[in-house]
Amino acid sequence: MKKFTEVKELIASLEADADKFYNKGNSAAGTRVRKGMQDLKNLAQAIRLEVQEAKNKE
Repeated sequence: MKKFTEVKELIASLEADADKFYNKGNSAAGTRVRKGMQDLKNLAQAIRLEVQEAKNKE
């Protein structure tokens, strides 16, 4: 559950940069959003593996 909380926190932290990129055209904010999305992808993969492992133990 800790990783799921990290996902929520990561998305919340990217919200301001997403707004700057989409509404104000700030390209540096877009780079931060892309990096954050990559981190999110990696975190989601880790959660998937964790869930699969727990499911297989049952």
